[in-house]
Amino acid sequence: MFINQSDSGSMNKGFIFIFCIPFLLLLGLPAGHAQYLSNLSATAKDPVYTTYAAPPEKTTYRLDQAYDFRWNDPDKPIAFTSAQGGEMGILFEINHKKQYFLKQSYKKPTITASYSDILKYYYYPIEGIRAEVVFNVHNSQTAIIETSLVNEHKQPFDIEIVSYFYQPDQLLSDIGISSDMQTISFGHVYNPDGWMRNQNIPVVISRKTNFSISQKSSTISASPLAFEEWLRQPEGNFISVSAAKIVAFKHQLHLAPGKRETFRIVRHIHSRTLNLPFDKVDLDELFTLDMGKIILENEKLYATIPQLKNLDSDYQAVYYNAFTLMRQCMMPPEGECGYNYYVFSREPKWGWGYGGQVFHESLSMLAYALMDPKGAMNSQRIYMQRQHPNGYINYRTGPYLNESIEYEGRLTSSAPWYNWQNFEIYKLTKDEAFLKEAYDSGSRFYNYYTANRDENRNGLFEWGAHALLESVRDARVAVWDKVGWPANFEGPDINTMLVVEAQSLAAMASLLKLTEEAADWSKKAEDLARLVNHHLWDDQDGFYYNVNRTNQSFSFNNPGDLKIKEIIGFLPLWAGITDSVKTSRLIACLTNSEEFWLPYGVSTLSASNDYYNPIGYWNGPVWLPWQYLVFRGLMNHGRKDLAEELVAKTMKNIIYHLRHDHVFWEFYSADHLQAGWNKTYIWTGIIARMLYDLENEQ
Repeated sequence: MFINQSDSGSMNKGFIFIFCIPFLLLLGLPAGHAQYLSNLSATAKDPVYTTYAAPPEKTTYRLDQAYDFRWNDPDKPIAFTSAQGGEMGILFEINHKKQYFLKQSYKKPTITASYSDILKYYYYPIEGIRAEVVFNVHNSQTAIIETSLVNEHKQPFDIEIVSYFYQPDQLLSDIGISSDMQTISFGHVYNPDGWMRNQNIPVVISRKTNFSISQKSSTISASPLAFEEWLRQPEGNFISVSAAKIVAFKHQLHLAPGKRETFRIVRHIHSRTLNLPFDKVDLDELFTLDMGKIILENEKLYATIPQLKNLDSDYQAVYYNAFTLMRQCMMPPEGECGYNYYVFSREPKWGWGYGGQVFHESLSMLAYALMDPKGAMNSQRIYMQRQHPNGYINYRTGPYLNESIEYEGRLTSSAPWYNWQNFEIYKLTKDEAFLKEAYDSGSRFYNYYTANRDENRNGLFEWGAHALLESVRDARVAVWDKVGWPANFEGPDINTMLVVEAQSLAAMASLLKLTEEAADWSKKAEDLARLVNHHLWDDQDGFYYNVNRTNQSFSFNNPGDLKIKEIIGFLPLWAGITDSVKTSRLIACLTNSEEFWLPYGVSTLSASNDYYNPIGYWNGPVWLPWQYLVFRGLMNHGRKDLAEELVAKTMKNIIYHLRHDHVFWEFYSADHLQAGWNKTYIWTGIIARMLYDLENEQ
C-alpha cells in the first residue's frame, strides 16, 4: 500500500557553514592547531577514528545511543550504524540510476572534520553530483544527518532520495506516521547483556524512535524484509505494515545546474512508556541547528590540548583522535556520581564496560588531563566521594554501581595505581585543592590496602579477595593458569605498584609541607623496594618473578615453576628501584626479540614460553597501559631511544587499525597487524600521553 503526498515543495532548512582562519584567530584559537580535526582530507585509507557519541554535557546514562560511521564496506551503503540501535542512511537514484552501495559511488567519502560528536564529509554518488554531509550526535537521544546535494554539471538532474532506518536484529513495532507525514515512529528494544541484568544496571529497555525528515516526502514506507531483499523489490513497492525491519521516506527533487539542495533527517529516541507525541520533539530547532557552532565549540575545547611539534601526519592523527576517544567515554554527573566519570566504551555498549570506573582504566586520565584537567580530576574524585570510612575503594564505581565483589569474606579492590594517578594528574593541573583531597584519600586507601594484603605480615604483599580480578590480568595469565591462584604469591606487580604508591604519597606530603609524613612514606617505599630486590629478583636469570608466599622461593608445586617471564618483571624499572646492574640486565631481556621486544610492542608474556599467544589475552598481546609503564621505565633510566622505538612499535598496529576499521582496540597483537576483543576502548587513549612524554621528557 502506498502513502503519497503530492507536494513538490521542500523544507530547505539546512545550511552550509564555512570557516576562515582569520575569523577563528579573532576568537582566540591558534591557527593550524585547534583546527587540525576541522581541516582533514581523510579517505577510508587514512588513520581516523569514526565513532561518534553525544558530548558529555548532553549525555544520559540510561538512554544513550552512539554510532559508527560505515564508509569502507563496498557492498553496503554509507551509513551510521550501532550494535543494537540500528542504522540509518540515504540512498539515491539519479536520472534512473541506482546509487545504493559504496562501490557504486563515483568518488568515495572524504572526511573534512571529525570530533567526538560531529562529522563532516563529502562524496560523489555519480560524477558531477557532490553530496556534502554533516552528522551530529546532538545528545544521547538525538542524531542528525544533514545532506546537501550540489549539481556541478551544466545539465539538470532528477534525483530520488530514500532516507531509511534499518533494524536488522529485531522487528520494529507500533509503527505510526505523523499527520504532516514528516515523522515515522516505531517501538524497539535494547537488550542488556547478562552482566548488566545481574547488576541491575538501569538502562531503558523499551524504546521508541521518531524518525523525521525536513523535506516533504512523496512516499513513506515500512517493510518487514531484510535490507538486501528490500532493495531488490520492484520499483515503488513501498508497503505499510504493523511490524517492520525498515522504515523509509522517499522524496524527489529536480536539481538545476549549479543548484544546491539541503535536507536533514533526525532520529530521536525516548522511553516507550512516555509515548511521546510527535509535536513534543522540537523538529524546527533540530532542522535549523547551527552545526557550525558545534564545530567551533569543539575547536575551543581541542585548543587546550598541548601542541606537539615533532609528529608526522600519522602520529598527529593518532594523537588527536585519542583525545576524541577518551572524551567520548566521559559521562556527566548522574546517580551516585556527583562528578563526571567515564565508561569504557559508548559504542558498542557492553555490560562489563558500562558499569563505571576502575583504577586500571583510570590510567587513561593521565592522558585525558592534557585536554580536560578538571574532568580528569573530577573522575578521580568519584573514588574519593565513594570511599569507605576505613579507606576501602570499590573494584568498580559507577552511577548505579558499587561493585565490591566479596570473596571469602573480603572485598575486592583494584590494582593500586591510585596515588600515582592522582599525583601525575596534579603535576599537570597544579591544583592545590585536588592535591589535598588526593593525599587525604590516598593515604587512607594505602593504609587499608596494605593492612589487608599481607597475610603473613612479612612486609611483602599479595593480591587479595577475588585476586584474579584485582590483579587486572584476569584471564590467560601463565602463572595463574599454570601454577596457582594469585593470592598464593608475592609478585613484582602488586609490590612495585605499592612502592610507587608510597613514593607518590611522599611527594604529595612534601608539597603539602608535611615533612614527617613525607619521610615516613619515603621509608615505606624504600623498605618495600629493598624486599622486592632481595626476594623477587633472580640473579641467575636477571629477572623479577613471583615468589611463594610461604617461603619466598620461586617454587610452588614444582621446583622453579614460578620462574615465568611476564611483563610484570619490568615494573621495577618504572618504580626506579633497580641498580645499574639490574637495569642493564632487565633492558637486555626487554629488548630480546625472541622474548619481549616483538614487532608491535612488548608482549605480556615472553614469546619463548609455550603458553604464549600474540592475540590471546594476558598471555601475549600488547596492552597500551602496560606499554606505558615500560615506556616510563625506559624514560626514567635515560633510554629515550628505546622508549621512542617502543612507541613506534605500538603505533604501527594502532595506525593500521585506524586505517582499516577506524577504531581503537582494547589490545593488539605483538606479532601481527591484528587487534582483539573490545573496540572503542578508553584506555588505549593513553598513547597520547606517550607521545606527549616523548616530547616533554616527563
